[in-house]
Amino acid sequence: MLSTKLFVAFSTLHAVLAANPHVDFDRMGKVALAGAFAGLDLFQNDAIAFDQATSTLFARDQRGALTRLASTNTGGRILAGCQLGDQFYFAGLFSSINDVQVSNIASYTAASNTYAPLGSNSPNGEVEALFCDGKDAKIWAGGSFSAPAGAVAVWNPRSNEWEQPPFGGLNGAQARVSSITVNSSDESLFFSGSFITNFGSLRRFNGSRNPLVPDSPGATPFSLSLVPIPVGSIAGAEVIAAPSSTEDGFSDIRNVLCPGSEDGPGNSWFAENGATSVITLRTFSFISAQGVRLGNTFQSNRGTTGFSVTTIPDNNVRTLQYFDPIAGENRTCTECPLSTDPSVPFQDFLFVEPLAITGVQIELSEFIGASAGLHILQLLSSGAFASAFDENNGLSCFSTGPSNTTRTGDWVVEQAGTGIAGTVQNILSASANADASPADPPTFTWSPYISAAGNYDIHLMIPGCANLRDCDSRTFVQVVVFPGDGLPPTVVPSISQQNTQDTSILIYSGPILPTSPRFSTTITMSLADDGVGGDASGRVKMVADRVQLILRSANATESEGGDTPTSTNLRRGFGFLEWPRSLDITADGTNALPNTTITALDSIGFDLFTDLGSTLTRTPLTVTAVAHHSSGAIFLGGSFNLTAGSASGASNIVAFRDNALVSLADGGLDGPVASLVIDGDLLFVGGSFRDTTSGSNNGRLRGIAVYNVQANTWSSLIAGVNGQVSKLAMIDGHVQVLGDFTELPNPESDFSVRAGGYAVWDVRSSSWVNPGGFTVGRMSLIADGPSSTKYVAGNVAAARKYGASGMVILQNGENPEFPQVNPLSVELGVGQSPLPSQPSSPPAAVRRHLVARNWISRHVDLPRRIFARQSNPGGLAPLPSPPATPAPAVLAGTFWNDGSRELTVLGGNFSFQTSGSSSLAQALAIYDTESGSIRALVGDQLNGTVRAVLVDGDRLFVGGEFGLGSESVNGIAIYDLANDRWDNSGLQPLQAAAGSSVVVRSISKTPAQAGHVIVAGSFSQAGSLRCQGICMLDVGAKQWKTLGSGIVGEVASVVYAGDQQDVLFVGGSLAASDNAPANVLQYSFSNSSWIPVGSASDLPGPVTAIELNNGDARNAFAAGQDGSGQPFLSHYNGEGWTVLESSLGPNSNVAQLTMVPLQNTHDAQGVIQQDRVLMVSGSLVDSTHGDISSALYDGQTLVPYIVSSTSSGSSGTIASIFRSLARFSFDQRKFLAVGVVILISIAIAAGVVFLLALVGILWTLFSRKDEKLNKYEGDENDEDSTRHRPSSLLEHINAATRATISGASPLADYSGEDDKSRTDQDPFGPDASNFARAETPSDAIGGMLAEESSRPAHARYSFDGNGEGELPISAGDELEVLDDRDPAWWYARNARTGREGVVPAAYLY
Repeated sequence: MLSTKLFVAFSTLHAVLAANPHVDFDRMGKVALAGAFAGLDLFQNDAIAFDQATSTLFARDQRGALTRLASTNTGGRILAGCQLGDQFYFAGLFSSINDVQVSNIASYTAASNTYAPLGSNSPNGEVEALFCDGKDAKIWAGGSFSAPAGAVAVWNPRSNEWEQPPFGGLNGAQARVSSITVNSSDESLFFSGSFITNFGSLRRFNGSRNPLVPDSPGATPFSLSLVPIPVGSIAGAEVIAAPSSTEDGFSDIRNVLCPGSEDGPGNSWFAENGATSVITLRTFSFISAQGVRLGNTFQSNRGTTGFSVTTIPDNNVRTLQYFDPIAGENRTCTECPLSTDPSVPFQDFLFVEPLAITGVQIELSEFIGASAGLHILQLLSSGAFASAFDENNGLSCFSTGPSNTTRTGDWVVEQAGTGIAGTVQNILSASANADASPADPPTFTWSPYISAAGNYDIHLMIPGCANLRDCDSRTFVQVVVFPGDGLPPTVVPSISQQNTQDTSILIYSGPILPTSPRFSTTITMSLADDGVGGDASGRVKMVADRVQLILRSANATESEGGDTPTSTNLRRGFGFLEWPRSLDITADGTNALPNTTITALDSIGFDLFTDLGSTLTRTPLTVTAVAHHSSGAIFLGGSFNLTAGSASGASNIVAFRDNALVSLADGGLDGPVASLVIDGDLLFVGGSFRDTTSGSNNGRLRGIAVYNVQANTWSSLIAGVNGQVSKLAMIDGHVQVLGDFTELPNPESDFSVRAGGYAVWDVRSSSWVNPGGFTVGRMSLIADGPSSTKYVAGNVAAARKYGASGMVILQNGENPEFPQVNPLSVELGVGQSPLPSQPSSPPAAVRRHLVARNWISRHVDLPRRIFARQSNPGGLAPLPSPPATPAPAVLAGTFWNDGSRELTVLGGNFSFQTSGSSSLAQALAIYDTESGSIRALVGDQLNGTVRAVLVDGDRLFVGGEFGLGSESVNGIAIYDLANDRWDNSGLQPLQAAAGSSVVVRSISKTPAQAGHVIVAGSFSQAGSLRCQGICMLDVGAKQWKTLGSGIVGEVASVVYAGDQQDVLFVGGSLAASDNAPANVLQYSFSNSSWIPVGSASDLPGPVTAIELNNGDARNAFAAGQDGSGQPFLSHYNGEGWTVLESSLGPNSNVAQLTMVPLQNTHDAQGVIQQDRVLMVSGSLVDSTHGDISSALYDGQTLVPYIVSSTSSGSSGTIASIFRSLARFSFDQRKFLAVGVVILISIAIAAGVVFLLALVGILWTLFSRKDEKLNKYEGDENDEDSTRHRPSSLLEHINAATRATISGASPLADYSGEDDKSRTDQDPFGPDASNFARAETPSDAIGGMLAEESSRPAHARYSFDGNGEGELPISAGDELEVLDDRDPAWWYARNARTGREGVVPAAYLY
């Protein structure tokens, strides 16, 4: 029921054109669509272009097909999701979803296809983790936010309210929760991220912020604690606004940096009337900024209503977070609104995270009245700051004093380059004797101005020595931090200043009190005790740049009694917290948790805090992912490096086993871990790494690795991905891999597979497989939905419903409007292979091919005109260049029955590597749709592109433009399928005209020329025989023959006419042997003559595709291009060509025309009957709908049908549609359901029984009357009553069933023939002998047909034989006809396989 609702919702969202014909694919047998595409979809009338700047949410069905649901605002991203009840909850960083205003989290109801915000006080920052708690029916959210609670919040759907978690929230470090999971018994919740847990008792410092900072409904306690950067007082800073008003008192933008009075002249600024103004604040040195503060002017007829912020020097338009005072909600924006309410004096707009920038540009894009205007403009720091260069320590707005410095010793000013033009960084340096102590000069002390109490991180900025060219003299320093009155100092004993590049060192994380007249936080730097280095004279050098304070939360806490972090009555943990569900207490995790809440697994956090050592205060650390193994071991991945303890040396991943941290094999991984998923004893790890710490896997663990828990070993997934992995999930034995990557490389085979941020690894086969859908972008989420539905999200530039490497199988769907699409289960990639350097072959060059590596192939930007126009003799126009075929490109195919199953032969521009093989196969493949396996042809591989394939018996004919190893092969080759070997001996190669290359575009056969195949394309002769463009090959003798007197030019397309296919139509750039141009020619096999079809002048140019309407020679269609590249579609009515009106636009290239049957009908348009349409395929441009790959033409209207994309996201091409049935009927026959037929048959039979019984009664009555009249003659004339006894009920059911199908009378002839004669009429009648056990159906009726003998026959066409009792056959099969008395269906036996069944009589000869 729910899946039906989802389908309705998706159909509503993606309504296909109402006029779409319903193609009857099943009537054509098995149908495949091939081309140059990696993704495919049915045309959507409401298709929406994807924007990678937004995050898009998709629904993924059980087969992996994707359906777009919604997109966020520009700059948004979706990172987490989970299902609870009938709603899917998803979160990240966004302010809207499908234009519904939300704040970083929303719900989706599939049944109504609606989105909704979660309350009015959603998290005010990025949400990284969601957990849907089915036990308590609540949603847990974790991330980097301060409200409605610190880093963790809980949504209660029953009350529609946000709640604090029972432990109150988390802070410290980065105050970020990245993962929320449950333990294996579902009794506890695991929280991981970057935070500090305190167990014991802490006291809270309630130091208020600076009272000079005004309040505003548009700000938060957090943003009001940030110290504004004094841009206006920094030496050399740029503060400009253009264009500005010339009105006196309102023209200077500096008026609003720190206005001294109320809104008005000298304290406000106006833009020029009617103009969009840009304000630039630039310091020319790097600063750490958190956002901007803007206050509107409320002067008459002025005011700003919309703006955006671009950071310098990276020139990125930033996503901002703000509090909406009217809605009372936290929101995000890129084009941001500014309040015009006088009760909101200013609003604070914060970056997602602190940024190192040199300035901002603010574009005031919307305004009311005459122009935009402002009363307040400030660039907010990340918390507080102090520069070693005093000129940069200006007085911040609202501050009681500036930051300042003190020093001992001799310090000199130096300039450090930044790598950015016009930007420098002033620093100070001092030298000392190498043996000086920390107490000796030089020393340097920063005293930053701090506006409010809070938990801060303090970073020491150290300029790189390579820039200053002083690496030899650099040394180590000691840093002491005094965070506030009554708080103990923190000493970092040794920090290296020998870094070659600029670096930032975290030296403190914890509470800091605001600056007051009585106390100021200080950071003092001196020489370290164990300092090393020094120049030849024994002198060492210290450098001082700046300290940067980053506010993490606006609350300051510290252990009672002033205990240090090592205090015995306070236990601290990092990055991990277990919270048992059974705990029924309320605590405050932002302060301290009671010791009674400590669990055994909280030792993980305690050990991490201890074992990280000094790195805890130097670099941003986090535990991003947690996985619980069935053995009880817990694996933790993230960004960390343990320097002490039982797992010392472990990097980025560690296990907790037997109450201790344990290092994994080879020291862990050399880069951060983002996601973990367990399958049995296999732990799959995703992140940003290349190898283990020891390099044991030779760089093959790129982005993803697998760890064997029992064996304690690492192994690769071939060679990983070429980017970072952000999310892993396990679905039915397949690892879903999402992230920011584009390829799945395999260096050993010199090829790679294209992957647009989404890949799937099959654990069982150890190979990459088709993910089902197609994306190009950065994927970030996969989560469970209802039933088998999954939800996927990411920032994508392109997407299609189906991921398909060049081919899909099409069949009728449950809804006739939507065919069922079955893509290749294997995927194709890209490899390199040189072409043969034969004179008659394409030029020797490196050409890219597809490489099947169970994954989407990499895009190769082949130029659109890669295949050079062939030179044509006789002055004919060259054929139009075919559509580009970037990988993956399957250009031709056919179905072949090997005796046990039907296989698909694929040809094109691709290569692949079968499982267990290290060698590449190219251009040809045999694919099994049932098992999803692919195999190569044995022997040498074709080196080039295949454009045509044909199976005739056990021979495979291959055409295109290629060579074959050392064989004398050029454009055509023969493969013996029965013996798995090439069979080109004696085959004379094709040759091209000077300056051209051989291209075979068509290989076909006709019953009119048994034992021969017709080869067509671009060539001048076959062996020594001149047969330009088209030639006939005697299959047995391998001898070439001309067709009649031959033709001139190049052939692009071939079709047959007539019941016996004895008339050949060819299209291209052609002329008859007399050189009279005629781009469509007709050849009669009966008289071996060529004639033009219609007048050459009626066709605008060369023909690229031709089709006949059901083999009718007087009803033909042709497509091509005129001399200017304009496409045309023309119809031939037996007398002449008429150009049809269509919406094909310039640059359209038609590769194939195919008449297909319909399940419904369309309005008759004269040239095409109501029960069929013309499928037009290629690389098409519709004048209304843009790029399409296939369209349906009903005689008047071209309806877009299929769209496709290459692996890069550009428009794809459909090269051909091929089918298993050579001939089929367009008649729309309506059959009753089997059950209805049986009921009708029973009713008819019952009626017959009743009628016969009535006749018997009447006969008996008359007989008795005769007895009375002839009482003495009765015994002599009494007849055997069995002659009049009716057959059994089953006989009548069979007879009635046949009568329903054939229209014949169901009543048997009982006119006096004996039983044997009646049996002859119905060989399947229920004579007692029919119920005897038999080996085959023919044995069961052998007694009745003994007087008849079987006769040999051959299959003219292939028949799928899917129905009960039917015999599947392939064209050319040898058969024995056992019963041919029915005019439509014959009973036959396959001479090779021995299988029996009924087949259409018309399919045999």
